[in-house]
Amino acid sequence: MAFKRVCVAMSGGVDSTGAALLLRRQGYDVFGVTLRLQPEGAGEAEIASAREAAAALGIPHTVLDLRQLFRREVVDRFVSEYARGRTPNPCLYCNRAIKFGALLDWALARGADALATGHYASVAYNAPSARWRLLRGRDRRKDQSYFLYQLTQRQLSHLLLPVGQYEKPALRALAAEAGLANAHRADSQDICFIPEGDYVSFLARHGGAELIPGDFVDQAGRVLGRHRGLPCYTTGQRKGLGVSADAPLYVLGKDPAANTVTLGPDSALYTRELVAEAPNWISIPAPEDPISVTAKTRHSQREAAAAAELLPDGRMRVVFQEPQRAVTPGQAVVLYDGETVVGGGTIAE
Repeated sequence: MAFKRVCVAMSGGVDSTGAALLLRRQGYDVFGVTLRLQPEGAGEAEIASAREAAAALGIPHTVLDLRQLFRREVVDRFVSEYARGRTPNPCLYCNRAIKFGALLDWALARGADALATGHYASVAYNAPSARWRLLRGRDRRKDQSYFLYQLTQRQLSHLLLPVGQYEKPALRALAAEAGLANAHRADSQDICFIPEGDYVSFLARHGGAELIPGDFVDQAGRVLGRHRGLPCYTTGQRKGLGVSADAPLYVLGKDPAANTVTLGPDSALYTRELVAEAPNWISIPAPEDPISVTAKTRHSQREAAAAAELLPDGRMRVVFQEPQRAVTPGQAVVLYDGETVVGGGTIAE
């Protein structure tokens, strides 16, 4: 598909600015848009940075207010998942509903042929299968394909990821050469709507995920102490438990019905099997038989050899060759075949 007019999602950082710079140099008709997602007064520095970058590149720029949708689809779901005893990844919700949902629709409705972002990943069309494929980024340290596993064939067919072929230092150098002020701006590390990183305080302020004290228990159900509320803990956590024991204790799981947090040794954190809900198969149709893949249950992990199969209830089972540590409900399991993202799902159990 030949693209001419491209909307670039500009966050104010060097990655999305680099995407706009590369596309401009490649001859595309580029315009930038920055999403207003935070309450009044928040996120203004990012918007100003994006506006300045667009001006330096000589491209039109606009701000699109999606605060209500963001609160409903991302923030409220983030809170409700914690209330269920899970540990959610809000970037996945945002990519699905906001960036590649509402923003893509908005851009296409205004004459764009494609949407571009600064994600470190790539898109390629596979003629034999007549399917678009999502591929890992060249810079493995920055690869963000994990966060994009929910994309559909329609979304991939209107997507450009120009920085996916670059190493991050090379992209910064390119931006610096172009005289862009954000060339060396530090990468964002926190959840965008919790910039201070204190998600427990955020949940308490937001409401919907109450911090109700309960019991720490061991694997046999014996009470070990009191916890501050389920949202304060996640699978694999060791620090901040406040429980004395002869050997180190880790969070093994949470039971919302009983309001308990189960603690145990590190050895009990390992499992070979998981079940994921809402699987999305990107680069292949849903398989009828088990398939061999590599998979990872957190963005920062290296993937491990596994087999994946679709269950009769529509969920997906993934069985690893070697036990995996701290598999956490609410996080995503993402499947790969070499450089290709096969698909993924939300870990349920």
